Amino acid sequence: MNPDHPHRDSDDDYRQALAEGWLPIRDVSRRTGVNPVTLRAWERRYGLVVPQRTPKGHRLYSEAQIARIQEILTWLGRGVAVSKIRALLDEDTPPPAEAGSSPWDDLRQQCIAAIGRINERQLDDLFNGALAIYPALTLCEQLMLPLLDELERRWQGQFGAQLERVFFHTWLRTKFGTRLYHHNRQQRGAPLLLVNQSDLPLEPGVWLTAWLASSAGFPLEIFDWPLPPGELALAVERLQPRAVLLYASCTLNLPQLSRLLAGVDCPRLLVGPATAIHPDALQDQVSTDEPLHLASDPVAAFGLLRELHLINGEAP
Repeated sequence: MNPDHPHRDSDDDYRQALAEGWLPIRDVSRRTGVNPVTLRAWERRYGLVVPQRTPKGHRLYSEAQIARIQEILTWLGRGVAVSKIRALLDEDTPPPAEAGSSPWDDLRQQCIAAIGRINERQLDDLFNGALAIYPALTLCEQLMLPLLDELERRWQGQFGAQLERVFFHTWLRTKFGTRLYHHNRQQRGAPLLLVNQSDLPLEPGVWLTAWLASSAGFPLEIFDWPLPPGELALAVERLQPRAVLLYASCTLNLPQLSRLLAGVDCPRLLVGPATAIHPDALQDQVSTDEPLHLASDPVAAFGLLRELHLINGEAP
């Protein structure tokens, strides 16, 4: 080590490792969609992926470890608890049938109980605990979307349903709106533009879509209110977004949709239940020179953004 520059050797080692193909944690996060907090939790709590460390403590990952992370994501997508995955990765024999049992049912019922008690702190703790060890995509697919479906069934004709609905939707918008605000302050580049074309206030699908899209490392502008024809093109002119996402959970005025999209010359996506309400009529929009891409829910929208190379991330 150079006595006049005690950190020079370790800095040189770090640069040499990068030149040899080792990846820092920020690049691993970008490629896999797993945020650095979760990667560190997998390392400390479960020993799932243990990176090399430089003398200064920087984590460095190999391509083999990237492949291992992709395997972890595959198991998570099948509903396997993160605490069981190391044994599945390390053993040579096929996993027993019970290894695929889902950890999500109990967590979902705990969330419903917290919502029923209007207990914001408990709901927040449950979500934060899951977010610390699961990627956003897994958490949305395995917890949030099934939770919304079960809550809608619970709220059919139940006394107090509107109280629970307003509480939960307000919590969800506040939670993800705050995350989005802090995320946007750290990002640069052309944003994704997400517009709520539903009449439903506090539309939960909008905020789940925003959360997943922002998890890929890009800024996101969100308008939580429908725009009239002409003004969406104005927003595109001023913001120069990489893509426009319209979220709609209800019946659309299709002629108005065509007028709304006029002059929007960047990639266009329609997300939400409206894609199932108008499947045939929307095919005319899909087949135009500037197609309207369709995604049924936030998870499908995330996958479509990846397919169109509008965001990074290789998570399944």
